[in-house]
Amino acid sequence: MTQRVILAIDEGTTNSKAALFSEDGSILATGSSPVPIRHPKSGWVDQRADEIWDATVAAISACLEEGPEVEIAAIGISNQRESILIWDRATGAPLGPVVTWQCRRSAAACERLKAEGKEPDVIARTGLPLDPLFPATKVGWLLENHAKDRDPAEICVGTVDSWLIWKFTGGAAHAGDASNAARTQLFNIGDGQWDAELCALFGVAREMLPEVYDSSHVFGTTASVEGLPDGIPVASAIGDSHAALFGHGAHLPGDGKVTFGTGSSVMTTVPSFVVPPKGITTTIAWQYDGTITYAFEGNILVSASILPWTAELLGVGSVDELMALSETVDTTLGVSLVPAHVGLGSPHWDSEARGLISGLNFSAGPAHIARAAVESIAFQVNDVFEIVRANAGQDIGRLFVDGGPSRNMGLMQMVADIIDHSVITSESADASARGAAYLAGLAVGFWQDLETVAGLEPHDTALEPRMDPAARAAAVGLWTTAIKRSTMRP
Repeated sequence: MTQRVILAIDEGTTNSKAALFSEDGSILATGSSPVPIRHPKSGWVDQRADEIWDATVAAISACLEEGPEVEIAAIGISNQRESILIWDRATGAPLGPVVTWQCRRSAAACERLKAEGKEPDVIARTGLPLDPLFPATKVGWLLENHAKDRDPAEICVGTVDSWLIWKFTGGAAHAGDASNAARTQLFNIGDGQWDAELCALFGVAREMLPEVYDSSHVFGTTASVEGLPDGIPVASAIGDSHAALFGHGAHLPGDGKVTFGTGSSVMTTVPSFVVPPKGITTTIAWQYDGTITYAFEGNILVSASILPWTAELLGVGSVDELMALSETVDTTLGVSLVPAHVGLGSPHWDSEARGLISGLNFSAGPAHIARAAVESIAFQVNDVFEIVRANAGQDIGRLFVDGGPSRNMGLMQMVADIIDHSVITSESADASARGAAYLAGLAVGFWQDLETVAGLEPHDTALEPRMDPAARAAAVGLWTTAIKRSTMRP
Protein backbone atom coordinates (compact mmCIF):
# COMPACT_ATOMS: atom_id res chain seq x y z
CA MET A 1 0.00 0.00 0.00
CA THR A 2 1.26 3.49 -0.86
CA GLN A 3 2.33 5.39 2.25
CA ARG A 4 1.94 9.16 2.66
CA VAL A 5 5.18 10.86 3.66
CA ILE A 6 6.95 14.18 3.96
CA LEU A 7 10.04 14.61 1.82
CA ALA A 8 12.65 16.69 3.65
CA ILE A 9 15.60 18.28 1.90
CA ASP A 10 18.66 19.14 3.99
CA GLU A 11 20.92 21.11 1.67
CA GLY A 12 24.20 21.43 3.56
CA THR A 13 27.58 22.90 2.76
CA THR A 14 29.16 19.71 1.46
CA ASN A 15 26.17 17.44 0.79
CA SER A 16 22.56 17.62 -0.24
CA LYS A 17 20.47 15.07 1.65
CA ALA A 18 16.90 13.88 1.34
CA ALA A 19 14.78 11.90 3.79
CA LEU A 20 11.27 10.46 3.84
CA PHE A 21 9.37 10.91 7.12
CA SER A 22 6.33 8.83 8.03
CA GLU A 23 3.44 10.02 10.18
CA ASP A 24 5.02 8.56 13.33
CA GLY A 25 8.21 10.55 12.71
CA SER A 26 10.35 7.61 11.60
CA ILE A 27 12.69 7.91 8.64
CA LEU A 28 11.82 5.46 5.88
CA ALA A 29 14.68 6.22 3.51
CA THR A 30 17.52 8.66 2.93
CA GLY A 31 19.70 9.73 0.06
CA SER A 32 22.62 12.10 -0.38
CA SER A 33 24.82 13.63 -3.03
CA PRO A 34 28.01 15.70 -2.61
CA VAL A 35 28.18 19.40 -3.42
CA PRO A 36 31.59 20.61 -4.67
CA ILE A 37 33.29 23.54 -2.93
CA ARG A 38 35.86 25.83 -4.52
CA HIS A 39 38.58 28.00 -3.00
CA PRO A 40 39.54 30.39 -5.83
CA LYS A 41 41.67 32.58 -3.51
CA SER A 42 42.86 32.49 0.06
CA GLY A 43 39.81 33.03 2.27
CA TRP A 44 37.37 32.77 -0.66
CA VAL A 45 34.86 29.92 -0.71
CA ASP A 46 32.16 29.45 -3.33
CA GLN A 47 29.91 26.91 -5.02
CA ARG A 48 27.81 26.71 -8.17
CA ALA A 49 24.07 27.11 -7.94
CA ASP A 50 23.35 24.52 -10.61
CA GLU A 51 25.51 21.97 -8.81
CA ILE A 52 23.54 22.57 -5.62
CA TRP A 53 20.32 21.89 -7.53
CA ASP A 54 21.75 18.85 -9.32
CA ALA A 55 22.90 17.41 -5.98
CA THR A 56 19.43 18.02 -4.52
CA VAL A 57 17.76 16.17 -7.39
CA ALA A 58 20.29 13.32 -7.10
CA ALA A 59 19.68 13.03 -3.35
CA ILE A 60 15.92 12.86 -3.91
CA SER A 61 16.38 10.18 -6.55
CA ALA A 62 18.58 8.08 -4.26
CA CYS A 63 16.12 8.49 -1.40
CA LEU A 64 13.08 7.47 -3.44
CA GLU A 65 14.95 4.52 -4.92
CA GLU A 66 15.82 3.25 -1.44
CA GLY A 67 12.38 3.73 0.10
CA PRO A 68 8.98 2.06 -0.29
CA GLU A 69 6.26 3.21 -2.63
CA VAL A 70 5.10 6.57 -1.28
CA GLU A 71 2.85 9.52 -1.89
CA ILE A 72 4.65 12.75 -1.03
CA ALA A 73 2.29 15.00 0.90
CA ALA A 74 4.70 17.95 1.02
CA ILE A 75 8.33 18.96 0.67
CA GLY A 76 10.27 20.73 3.42
CA ILE A 77 13.58 22.53 2.97
CA SER A 78 16.41 22.96 5.45
CA ASN A 79 19.42 24.76 4.04
CA GLN A 80 22.92 26.01 4.66
CA ARG A 81 22.59 29.61 5.79
CA GLU A 82 24.26 32.88 4.82
CA SER A 83 25.31 31.54 1.41
CA ILE A 84 24.01 33.92 -1.23
CA LEU A 85 23.54 34.01 -4.99
CA ILE A 86 21.95 36.07 -7.74
CA TRP A 87 20.17 34.84 -10.85
CA ASP A 88 18.36 36.10 -13.92
CA ARG A 89 14.66 36.49 -13.19
CA ALA A 90 13.63 35.73 -16.79
CA THR A 91 15.85 32.73 -17.52
CA GLY A 92 16.68 31.44 -14.03
CA ALA A 93 20.36 31.31 -15.00
CA PRO A 94 22.76 31.95 -12.09
CA LEU A 95 24.80 35.12 -12.34
CA GLY A 96 28.14 34.32 -10.75
CA PRO A 97 28.92 31.84 -7.98
CA VAL A 98 27.16 31.04 -4.75
CA VAL A 99 29.27 32.98 -2.25
CA THR A 100 29.17 30.74 0.79
CA TRP A 101 28.90 31.49 4.47
CA GLN A 102 32.57 30.61 4.95
CA CYS A 103 33.79 33.10 2.35
CA ARG A 104 35.74 36.16 3.57
CA ARG A 105 35.94 38.07 0.27
CA SER A 106 33.86 40.95 1.63
CA ALA A 107 36.02 41.51 4.74
CA ALA A 108 37.30 44.86 3.46
CA ALA A 109 33.75 46.11 2.83
CA CYS A 110 32.80 45.17 6.39
CA GLU A 111 35.80 46.99 7.81
CA ARG A 112 34.97 50.08 5.78
CA LEU A 113 31.42 50.18 7.14
CA LYS A 114 32.73 49.69 10.67
CA ALA A 115 35.11 52.61 10.19
CA GLU A 116 32.14 54.71 9.08
CA GLY A 117 30.39 53.90 12.35
CA LYS A 118 27.59 51.83 10.78
CA GLU A 119 27.85 48.70 12.91
CA PRO A 120 25.79 49.72 15.99
CA ASP A 121 22.74 50.54 13.86
CA VAL A 122 23.13 47.34 11.82
CA ILE A 123 23.24 45.28 15.01
CA ALA A 124 20.21 47.09 16.44
CA ARG A 125 18.18 46.29 13.32
CA THR A 126 19.43 42.78 12.50
CA GLY A 127 21.02 41.35 15.64
CA LEU A 128 24.15 40.69 13.55
CA PRO A 129 27.60 42.34 13.55
CA LEU A 130 29.37 43.50 10.43
CA ASP A 131 31.27 40.39 9.41
CA PRO A 132 31.82 38.72 6.02
CA LEU A 133 29.94 35.66 7.32
CA PHE A 134 26.70 37.51 6.58
CA PRO A 135 25.41 38.01 3.02
CA ALA A 136 24.72 41.73 2.67
CA THR A 137 28.26 42.75 1.69
CA LYS A 138 28.58 39.61 -0.45
CA VAL A 139 25.53 40.70 -2.43
CA GLY A 140 27.34 43.94 -3.17
CA TRP A 141 30.32 41.99 -4.48
CA LEU A 142 28.08 39.80 -6.68
CA LEU A 143 26.19 42.75 -8.12
CA GLU A 144 29.37 44.69 -8.82
CA ASN A 145 31.19 41.77 -10.45
CA HIS A 146 28.38 39.86 -12.18
CA ALA A 147 25.42 42.19 -12.71
CA LYS A 148 26.83 45.67 -13.06
CA ASP A 149 24.46 48.06 -14.84
CA ARG A 150 21.68 45.44 -14.96
CA ASP A 151 18.13 46.57 -14.23
CA PRO A 152 17.31 45.52 -10.62
CA ALA A 153 13.95 44.18 -11.83
CA GLU A 154 15.83 41.60 -13.92
CA ILE A 155 17.70 40.11 -10.96
CA CYS A 156 16.76 37.77 -8.14
CA VAL A 157 18.82 37.78 -4.96
CA GLY A 158 18.37 34.89 -2.59
CA THR A 159 19.77 32.58 0.02
CA VAL A 160 19.78 28.85 -0.75
CA ASP A 161 16.20 28.33 0.44
CA SER A 162 15.01 30.88 -2.13
CA TRP A 163 17.03 29.21 -4.89
CA LEU A 164 15.57 25.78 -4.10
CA ILE A 165 12.01 27.14 -3.89
CA TRP A 166 12.54 28.83 -7.27
CA LYS A 167 13.80 25.58 -8.80
CA PHE A 168 11.13 23.34 -7.23
CA THR A 169 8.35 25.63 -8.43
CA GLY A 170 9.76 26.08 -11.93
CA GLY A 171 10.47 29.77 -11.30
CA ALA A 172 6.92 30.54 -10.13
CA ALA A 173 7.95 31.64 -6.62
CA HIS A 174 10.76 33.95 -5.55
CA ALA A 175 10.24 33.49 -1.84
CA GLY A 176 11.86 32.45 1.42
CA ASP A 177 11.26 32.21 5.13
CA ALA A 178 11.92 34.59 8.00
CA SER A 179 14.76 32.56 9.54
CA ASN A 180 16.84 32.78 6.37
CA ALA A 181 15.90 36.40 5.70
CA ALA A 182 17.06 37.21 9.23
CA ARG A 183 20.59 36.07 8.34
CA THR A 184 21.03 38.42 5.36
CA GLN A 185 21.56 41.69 7.30
CA LEU A 186 18.93 43.23 5.04
CA PHE A 187 15.97 42.17 7.18
CA ASN A 188 14.81 44.06 10.27
CA ILE A 189 14.13 41.24 12.73
CA GLY A 190 12.30 43.49 15.17
CA ASP A 191 9.85 44.63 12.46
CA GLY A 192 9.88 41.33 10.57
CA GLN A 193 10.40 42.86 7.12
CA TRP A 194 13.04 43.97 4.63
CA ASP A 195 14.59 47.21 5.87
CA ALA A 196 14.75 50.11 3.40
CA GLU A 197 17.68 51.78 5.17
CA LEU A 198 19.70 48.56 5.26
CA CYS A 199 18.98 47.94 1.58
CA ALA A 200 20.23 51.44 0.81
CA LEU A 201 23.34 50.97 2.97
CA PHE A 202 24.35 47.78 1.18
CA GLY A 203 23.20 48.85 -2.28
CA VAL A 204 20.51 46.20 -2.75
CA ALA A 205 17.22 47.10 -4.44
CA ARG A 206 14.15 45.78 -2.64
CA GLU A 207 12.66 44.35 -5.84
CA MET A 208 15.57 41.88 -6.08
CA LEU A 209 14.69 40.24 -2.78
CA PRO A 210 12.28 37.35 -2.16
CA GLU A 211 8.91 37.61 -0.47
CA VAL A 212 9.19 36.45 3.14
CA TYR A 213 6.71 34.09 4.80
CA ASP A 214 6.35 31.82 7.82
CA SER A 215 8.81 28.94 8.02
CA SER A 216 5.75 26.67 7.77
CA HIS A 217 4.07 27.89 4.59
CA VAL A 218 3.07 26.58 1.17
CA PHE A 219 5.40 28.59 -1.08
CA GLY A 220 4.18 26.91 -4.25
CA THR A 221 4.01 23.48 -5.86
CA THR A 222 6.48 21.39 -7.81
CA ALA A 223 6.73 21.96 -11.54
CA SER A 224 8.94 20.03 -13.98
CA VAL A 225 11.26 18.60 -11.30
CA GLU A 226 13.08 15.50 -12.48
CA GLY A 227 11.83 12.43 -10.62
CA LEU A 228 8.86 14.16 -8.93
CA PRO A 229 5.26 14.65 -10.04
CA ASP A 230 3.97 18.19 -10.48
CA GLY A 231 1.75 19.69 -7.81
CA ILE A 232 3.51 18.65 -4.58
CA PRO A 233 3.33 21.51 -2.03
CA VAL A 234 6.68 23.05 -1.13
CA ALA A 235 5.56 23.70 2.42
CA SER A 236 8.51 24.77 4.57
CA ALA A 237 11.85 26.51 4.44
CA ILE A 238 14.16 27.15 7.37
CA GLY A 239 17.86 27.57 8.02
CA ASP A 240 19.54 24.32 9.00
CA SER A 241 20.47 25.30 12.55
CA HIS A 242 16.98 26.66 13.19
CA ALA A 243 15.47 23.52 11.72
CA ALA A 244 17.49 21.36 14.10
CA LEU A 245 16.25 23.37 17.09
CA PHE A 246 12.66 22.98 15.93
CA GLY A 247 13.15 19.31 15.18
CA HIS A 248 14.27 18.64 18.73
CA GLY A 249 11.04 20.11 20.09
CA ALA A 250 13.03 22.85 21.82
CA HIS A 251 10.05 25.17 22.05
CA LEU A 252 10.42 26.35 25.67
CA PRO A 253 12.29 29.57 26.55
CA GLY A 254 15.89 28.72 27.33
CA ASP A 255 15.92 25.45 25.38
CA GLY A 256 18.84 25.18 23.02
CA LYS A 257 21.01 23.02 20.85
CA VAL A 258 24.45 22.69 19.36
CA THR A 259 24.62 21.61 15.73
CA PHE A 260 27.98 20.12 14.78
CA GLY A 261 29.08 20.10 11.17
CA THR A 262 31.57 21.88 8.93
CA GLY A 263 31.00 24.76 11.31
CA SER A 264 28.89 24.70 14.44
CA SER A 265 25.93 26.66 15.74
CA VAL A 266 25.03 27.21 19.38
CA MET A 267 21.45 28.43 19.72
CA THR A 268 19.04 29.02 22.61
CA THR A 269 15.56 30.50 22.47
CA VAL A 270 14.90 33.84 24.21
CA PRO A 271 11.57 35.47 25.12
CA SER A 272 11.81 38.48 22.77
CA PHE A 273 14.14 40.41 20.49
CA VAL A 274 17.00 42.06 22.34
CA VAL A 275 20.13 43.67 20.94
CA PRO A 276 22.74 40.94 21.44
CA PRO A 277 25.75 41.22 23.73
CA LYS A 278 29.15 41.46 22.08
CA GLY A 279 30.26 38.17 20.60
CA ILE A 280 26.94 36.52 19.78
CA THR A 281 23.92 37.34 17.66
CA THR A 282 20.18 37.56 18.03
CA THR A 283 18.23 35.86 15.28
CA ILE A 284 14.81 34.62 14.27
CA ALA A 285 14.67 30.95 15.19
CA TRP A 286 11.49 30.48 13.15
CA GLN A 287 8.21 32.16 12.32
CA TYR A 288 5.13 30.02 12.85
CA ASP A 289 1.48 31.05 12.52
CA GLY A 290 2.61 34.65 12.17
CA THR A 291 4.56 34.63 15.45
CA ILE A 292 8.33 35.04 15.60
CA THR A 293 10.44 32.99 18.01
CA TYR A 294 13.81 34.63 18.71
CA ALA A 295 17.10 33.06 19.73
CA PHE A 296 20.64 33.85 20.77
CA GLU A 297 23.22 32.24 18.55
CA GLY A 298 26.93 31.90 18.09
CA ASN A 299 28.34 30.72 14.75
CA ILE A 300 31.62 28.80 14.72
CA LEU A 301 33.28 28.85 11.32
CA VAL A 302 35.51 25.77 11.51
CA SER A 303 34.31 22.91 13.68
CA ALA A 304 34.28 19.28 12.52
CA SER A 305 36.01 20.29 9.29
CA ILE A 306 39.23 20.58 11.31
CA LEU A 307 39.25 16.78 11.70
CA PRO A 308 39.90 15.71 8.07
CA TRP A 309 42.45 18.53 7.77
CA THR A 310 44.31 17.30 10.85
CA ALA A 311 44.07 13.69 9.68
CA GLU A 312 45.75 14.66 6.41
CA LEU A 313 48.35 16.76 8.25
CA LEU A 314 49.29 13.82 10.47
CA GLY A 315 49.13 11.27 7.68
CA VAL A 316 46.22 9.45 9.29
CA GLY A 317 43.95 7.63 6.88
CA SER A 318 40.54 8.87 8.03
CA VAL A 319 38.66 10.91 10.60
CA ASP A 320 37.70 7.70 12.40
CA GLU A 321 41.38 6.80 12.71
CA LEU A 322 42.14 10.33 13.93
CA MET A 323 39.45 10.02 16.62
CA ALA A 324 40.84 6.66 17.68
CA LEU A 325 44.35 8.14 17.85
CA SER A 326 43.11 11.03 20.00
CA GLU A 327 41.59 8.57 22.46
CA THR A 328 44.95 6.89 23.12
CA VAL A 329 45.93 9.86 25.35
CA ASP A 330 43.93 11.65 28.04
CA THR A 331 45.72 14.99 27.78
CA THR A 332 47.26 17.16 25.08
CA LEU A 333 50.34 17.81 27.23
CA GLY A 334 49.73 21.53 26.82
CA VAL A 335 49.22 21.46 23.04
CA SER A 336 46.39 23.62 21.66
CA LEU A 337 45.07 23.70 18.11
CA VAL A 338 43.02 26.76 17.12
CA PRO A 339 41.14 26.11 13.83
CA ALA A 340 41.03 29.73 12.66
CA HIS A 341 41.76 28.70 9.09
CA VAL A 342 39.24 31.20 7.66
CA GLY A 343 39.24 33.53 10.66
CA LEU A 344 37.33 33.22 13.90
CA GLY A 345 33.57 33.53 14.17
CA SER A 346 31.59 33.92 17.37
CA PRO A 347 32.42 35.23 19.90
CA HIS A 348 35.70 36.68 18.58
CA TRP A 349 34.64 37.90 15.11
CA ASP A 350 38.17 38.26 13.82
CA SER A 351 38.36 37.63 10.08
CA GLU A 352 42.15 38.06 10.11
CA ALA A 353 42.86 35.46 12.80
CA ARG A 354 44.60 32.36 11.52
CA GLY A 355 44.92 28.80 12.69
CA LEU A 356 47.81 27.65 14.84
CA ILE A 357 49.18 24.77 16.85
CA SER A 358 50.86 26.00 20.04
CA GLY A 359 52.39 24.56 23.17
CA LEU A 360 54.50 21.98 21.34
CA ASN A 361 57.18 20.17 23.32
CA PHE A 362 59.38 17.10 22.79
CA SER A 363 56.98 14.93 24.78
CA ALA A 364 54.08 15.75 22.45
CA GLY A 365 53.33 13.50 19.51
CA PRO A 366 50.69 12.94 16.85
CA ALA A 367 48.15 11.64 19.40
CA HIS A 368 48.37 14.86 21.42
CA ILE A 369 47.87 17.01 18.32
CA ALA A 370 44.93 14.79 17.34
CA ARG A 371 43.38 15.25 20.78
CA ALA A 372 43.95 19.03 20.58
CA ALA A 373 42.05 19.09 17.28
CA VAL A 374 39.12 17.21 18.80
CA GLU A 375 39.13 19.38 21.93
CA SER A 376 39.02 22.54 19.79
CA ILE A 377 35.43 21.64 18.85
CA ALA A 378 34.36 21.64 22.52
CA PHE A 379 36.35 24.74 23.48
CA GLN A 380 34.81 26.80 20.67
CA VAL A 381 31.32 25.79 21.83
CA ASN A 382 32.25 26.86 25.35
CA ASP A 383 33.44 30.29 24.16
CA VAL A 384 29.92 30.92 22.84
CA PHE A 385 28.04 29.15 25.62
CA GLU A 386 29.61 31.26 28.38
CA ILE A 387 28.30 34.46 26.79
CA VAL A 388 24.85 32.98 26.16
CA ARG A 389 24.63 31.74 29.73
CA ALA A 390 25.59 35.16 31.12
CA ASN A 391 23.11 37.13 29.00
CA ALA A 392 20.07 34.92 28.39
CA GLY A 393 18.09 36.50 31.25
CA GLN A 394 16.89 33.04 32.19
CA ASP A 395 18.29 29.62 33.00
CA ILE A 396 19.54 27.55 30.10
CA GLY A 397 17.16 24.63 29.81
CA ARG A 398 17.58 21.45 27.81
CA LEU A 399 20.57 21.49 25.49
CA PHE A 400 20.31 19.11 22.54
CA VAL A 401 23.15 18.11 20.23
CA ASP A 402 22.93 17.03 16.61
CA GLY A 403 24.87 16.70 13.39
CA GLY A 404 27.17 13.89 12.36
CA PRO A 405 29.80 14.41 15.10
CA SER A 406 27.08 14.15 17.77
CA ARG A 407 27.13 10.38 17.20
CA ASN A 408 30.55 10.25 18.87
CA MET A 409 29.77 9.86 22.57
CA GLY A 410 33.36 10.55 23.60
CA LEU A 411 33.26 13.93 21.87
CA MET A 412 29.83 14.75 23.31
CA GLN A 413 31.04 13.89 26.83
CA MET A 414 33.97 16.22 26.21
CA VAL A 415 31.51 18.99 25.24
CA ALA A 416 29.45 18.43 28.40
CA ASP A 417 32.61 18.55 30.51
CA ILE A 418 34.02 21.71 28.96
CA ILE A 419 30.75 23.71 28.94
CA ASP A 420 29.77 22.33 32.38
CA HIS A 421 26.20 21.62 31.29
CA SER A 422 24.40 18.42 30.38
CA VAL A 423 23.82 17.65 26.72
CA ILE A 424 21.06 15.49 25.29
CA THR A 425 21.94 13.26 22.39
CA SER A 426 19.44 12.02 19.84
CA GLU A 427 18.88 8.63 18.30
CA SER A 428 18.65 10.46 14.99
CA ALA A 429 21.43 12.64 13.58
CA ASP A 430 19.01 14.16 11.04
CA ALA A 431 17.60 16.93 13.23
CA SER A 432 17.69 19.60 10.49
CA ALA A 433 15.77 17.43 8.04
CA ARG A 434 13.37 16.50 10.83
CA GLY A 435 12.62 20.15 11.64
CA ALA A 436 11.97 20.94 7.98
CA ALA A 437 9.70 17.90 7.71
CA TYR A 438 7.70 18.86 10.81
CA LEU A 439 7.15 22.41 9.56
CA ALA A 440 6.07 21.18 6.14
CA GLY A 441 3.74 18.60 7.67
CA LEU A 442 2.16 21.24 9.89
CA ALA A 443 1.55 23.49 6.87
CA VAL A 444 -0.50 20.83 5.05
CA GLY A 445 -2.19 19.16 8.03
CA PHE A 446 -0.04 16.03 7.96
CA TRP A 447 0.52 16.73 11.66
CA GLN A 448 -2.02 18.74 13.64
CA ASP A 449 -0.05 20.88 16.09
CA LEU A 450 3.24 21.63 17.81
CA GLU A 451 2.51 19.25 20.67
CA THR A 452 2.18 16.40 18.20
CA VAL A 453 5.53 16.96 16.50
CA ALA A 454 7.34 17.67 19.77
CA GLY A 455 6.52 14.15 20.89
CA LEU A 456 7.91 12.44 17.80
CA GLU A 457 11.67 13.00 18.17
CA PRO A 458 13.41 10.21 20.10
CA HIS A 459 16.10 11.36 22.54
CA ASP A 460 18.63 9.53 24.62
CA THR A 461 19.41 10.34 28.23
CA ALA A 462 21.52 13.37 29.07
CA LEU A 463 25.29 13.22 29.34
CA GLU A 464 26.19 14.98 32.59
CA PRO A 465 29.46 16.91 33.06
CA ARG A 466 31.98 15.00 35.14
CA MET A 467 35.23 16.94 34.73
CA ASP A 468 37.04 18.14 37.82
CA PRO A 469 36.41 21.94 38.14
CA ALA A 470 40.09 22.74 38.61
CA ALA A 471 41.06 20.69 35.57
CA ARG A 472 38.35 22.39 33.54
CA ALA A 473 39.54 25.86 34.57
CA ALA A 474 43.13 25.01 33.65
CA ALA A 475 42.11 23.63 30.25
CA VAL A 476 39.96 26.66 29.44
CA GLY A 477 42.81 28.96 30.48
CA LEU A 478 45.21 27.19 28.13
CA TRP A 479 42.70 27.51 25.29
CA THR A 480 42.17 31.22 25.97
CA THR A 481 45.91 31.81 25.70
CA ALA A 482 46.01 29.99 22.37
CA ILE A 483 43.10 32.06 21.04
CA LYS A 484 44.96 35.27 21.91
CA ARG A 485 47.98 34.03 20.00
CA SER A 486 45.88 33.24 16.93
CA THR A 487 44.58 36.81 16.84
CA MET A 488 47.97 38.51 17.16
CA ARG A 489 49.06 40.63 14.22
CA PRO A 490 52.62 40.58 12.80
